[in-house]
Formats: sequence, C-alpha cells, structure tokens
Amino acid sequence: MSGFVYILFNKRNGTLYVGVTSNLVKRIYEHKNKLIEGFTKKYSVDKLGYYEVYDDIASAIIREKKLKGTSRKKKLDLIETINPNWQDLYEELI
Repeated sequence: MSGFVYILFNKRNGTLYVGVTSNLVKRIYEHKNKLIEGFTKKYSVDKLGYYEVYDDIASAIIREKKLKGTSRKKKLDLIETINPNWQDLYEELI
C-alpha cells in the first residue's frame, strides 16, 4: 500500500498542517468538506500545497514525523519549491 505525506494551508504563508494518508484524494476531499473534526476544520486549512509519494505507509509515517519536527520555514520552503504560486494542488489530483 502506498503512502502520502502532505502539507495543507489556508492562505499564502498562513496556517499549515502536515498529514499522512494512504488515499490522498479521499483525505483532501475530507479536509475540504470539513468532514474531519479538529485542527483543519477549526482553522479552515484545506488547500493542498505540497505532497510526497511513498511506496508504503510506514515510510510516509516516518517522513511525516520528521516534517512535523522541522521548522515552519522549512515547511514553507518545501511548498515554495514545487508550488511558488501557492496553488491548490488538489485540482491536479482529481
């Protein structure tokens, strides 16, 4: 089973959320439609800014933990590297 690590945002340089999932399209849909209680719903963090694909969920979980432990600047740099215009990448997935 593959795994994905992703970073959501609510606006450019706004609130960030790092997550992990085995089904990226479904998970982002859940965030966008506020189907999940918690941080992303409370702060309207629902735009996909960055993601990575892994061969297995265990590797994705390890990466998620590392990303959560990095600085905000490093997370912003990851988004800027592949998504300098801060587009919602979810549209590319569907």
